[in-house]
Amino acid sequence: MRHDLTILASLEPLIKEVEAELARQSNLPPWDEQAAFLMQLPGVAVTSAMQLLAAIGDIQRFPDAHKLVGYAGLGAAVHSSGQEHYGGHITKHGRRDLRHTMVDIAWVAVANHAYWKTSFERLADRLGRHKAIVAIARKLLVVVWHVLTEHEADREAVPEKVAGKFLEWSWKVGRANRRGLTAVAFIRRQLLRIQVGDDLTTVSRGKKTLRLPPPESLEQAVG
Repeated sequence: MRHDLTILASLEPLIKEVEAELARQSNLPPWDEQAAFLMQLPGVAVTSAMQLLAAIGDIQRFPDAHKLVGYAGLGAAVHSSGQEHYGGHITKHGRRDLRHTMVDIAWVAVANHAYWKTSFERLADRLGRHKAIVAIARKLLVVVWHVLTEHEADREAVPEKVAGKFLEWSWKVGRANRRGLTAVAFIRRQLLRIQVGDDLTTVSRGKKTLRLPPPESLEQAVG
């Protein structure tokens, strides 16, 4: 047990180093144009956003959401008759890392977002928790396809929560990697990018509350 704990302790700084590098790259081309659209979604943080982008690559490879779902192995299994089966079973063919990341994201989403929590509970009553969370992961991946393809806000986005996540993102990117932007300017830039929260004047995360600059002061920073 002592040996195992020593190994885990030695891995901790390596994990932090990787996470710091992923955060730095999330604010660099080509990732910076896409990361904000993913991180607006419940359950998606800096590391999971970069995992998704690495696994998906160019979203234009997938002409529709169904193709992306199939690529992740989250598509419904098909009976020999050719009829799709929606009992919660999935093909499990495809990118295992993408599938696992989406399931992890789904668990966070159902714990922290009212819409996804309600959807999960409704499905869990009928399918059970395991199949329900897979169904939520599939639905969230469809949302991923839409926000990346159409570069638009998630219709279930809560501006205050999105701004709070962008504040945490700004901290992880760090002052040296924000390309001259303050934390609040960084947040406003990302909100403008996804066209959410124009009327927000403050942003909060935990006990921290900051005043946001008005949108017009950063309109030239996006686009």
